[in-house]
Amino acid sequence: MKKVVITGATGAIGRALISACVKAGYEVLAVVHRESKRVSDLDNNEHCRVLRLDLCEYDLAIDEMRKQGIESDDYELFFHLAWKATFGKDRDDSDMQLENVKAALAAVRFANALRCKAFIGTGSQAEYGRVEGILSPDTPAFPETGYGIAKLCTGQLTRLACEQLGMRHIWCRVLSVYGPYDRDQTLISYVIMQMMKGEEVELSPCDQMWDYIYSDDAARAILLAGQKGENRKIYIIGSGEVHSLREYINKIAEIIGYEKKIRFGKRPYNDKQVMFLQADISELKKLNYNSSVSFTDGIRKTVQWQRERRDVI
Repeated sequence: MKKVVITGATGAIGRALISACVKAGYEVLAVVHRESKRVSDLDNNEHCRVLRLDLCEYDLAIDEMRKQGIESDDYELFFHLAWKATFGKDRDDSDMQLENVKAALAAVRFANALRCKAFIGTGSQAEYGRVEGILSPDTPAFPETGYGIAKLCTGQLTRLACEQLGMRHIWCRVLSVYGPYDRDQTLISYVIMQMMKGEEVELSPCDQMWDYIYSDDAARAILLAGQKGENRKIYIIGSGEVHSLREYINKIAEIIGYEKKIRFGKRPYNDKQVMFLQADISELKKLNYNSSVSFTDGIRKTVQWQRERRDVI
């Protein structure tokens, strides 16, 4: 059985990607930071091994695999999702973002040591900065945050490193993903949690036009890119559809049964607010990809997961 590696395996995309890979017949090596508290169920997954390894330790990975009793043969694909300092003021912390770049290059070396055929990195819409049109692989990139700058740099440097090592390189620029295991700081998570608790929801005017994709669909797209994508290619990960944030928020309220007035405009837009975000998924469609989970169904699944999570807590 072929194997894949997934770093950053405990987040929304990582969890969904584990499921997608197992369904596709792969065994998964899930790389998680040593102090992670979200891996107990992964330890019980017969098709998934967990490697506890911090982001700065990837050059020690093979030795750590031996110590943890994990085999290092038959690996095919390496998906690098791990990234720290993804929100708040840390997004503009240059030193922290530079650590992410260095870790990604170490991840390429890790992949090469495992004799993987392809390295699949995950970028971000933040690489583009503010763009009015649809985002394609050819859209000029002018990032305005440290996070976006670091992602753009990482995509280019890991591509160079893969060329030098004779490994196929795929870069997936991910737009807005939501779903189970998403961090609490995202807009969708915040709105769902506030509405489920019956508390006030205070937002910006929410006139942005946005492209949201459910985590399962994002994972399928990334897996397809890894399996069938062209070397040196950039794939944009999104639904390809765009709606106003206000429309998304009202749909969440309808699904949850939230009856309070949503306080649109109570908060100002963020500095450098991106007002339009839509993915050109034409390259994904060439790989026979189509999103299958509607926003309505995706929110229902996410709300159900949040309810089960609250019961456990």
